[in-house]
Amino acid sequence: MRATLALVALLATPALAAEETVTIDTPLGPVVGTLETPEGDPAPVVLMFHGFTGSRDELPVANTDEGVFSRTARLLAEQGIASLRIDFRGSGESPGAFADTTFEGQVADGLAALQWLEVNPAIDGQRLAVLGWSQGGLVATAVAGRSDKPDALVLWAAVADPEESFGGIVGTETLANGLAAGDAPIPVALPWGAVVELKRGFFEGVTSFDPPAELASYSGPLFVAHGTQDTTVLPSAVDTFLAAHEGEESSWIAEMDHVFNAFTGPETLDQMVAETLAFLQPHLQ
Repeated sequence: MRATLALVALLATPALAAEETVTIDTPLGPVVGTLETPEGDPAPVVLMFHGFTGSRDELPVANTDEGVFSRTARLLAEQGIASLRIDFRGSGESPGAFADTTFEGQVADGLAALQWLEVNPAIDGQRLAVLGWSQGGLVATAVAGRSDKPDALVLWAAVADPEESFGGIVGTETLANGLAAGDAPIPVALPWGAVVELKRGFFEGVTSFDPPAELASYSGPLFVAHGTQDTTVLPSAVDTFLAAHEGEESSWIAEMDHVFNAFTGPETLDQMVAETLAFLQPHLQ
């Protein structure tokens, strides 16, 4: 019922929102993001982490002029919730080489963004949630677990078993080659036709990073959304995360793929955002 009401609210007359490109200075280098704030008093905020090879607006949604995250940010703002979506260093507009990407580096970016929000007068950093999609969900487990600061955590199709997920994306042979490589980057062919370069540090993270163990340190409310048709991160990730977490938790499972059926339009994404809002609103009051 709450989600139904939230979906109706998404269709209501939108509130005015402001969008600003910001730069967050970190010890490892600057991180660029988009801060979206609704009209009125400083609002609660959601910090959003993009996926592998993504950027802060995320994948284009068919039949719209928006990406998965830019659309989500707009829908959140229309319901009085601000958001910060960042480009991890080496992705999007943030300086650096993508080849230097590591899970730990992205966690450092996320923690820096969290601290930046906590003291930013444009938003209410004391009412804060973290949302991560895919690899961004993996990062979100550590940002939440190591800080234990978010008032709520949202995982959308989040990676629970990096070796399983990235073995499927790049192949087990490429994983082995990456671990055996020296300091020079190696080319990695991706299933969707792109070729990126990555260094050994990324592959070491695939074998050592443990998202459920990171999540176990987080005691706040958890919402997990996943698709039954997801072949990139298998649906079993839901049970893995719920078993690792102690505290208030809920899940939403739908007939959708890893990109929330974005290639066919925004309908499934909008329903997931409504479910996410129904979860977030009581925790960000």
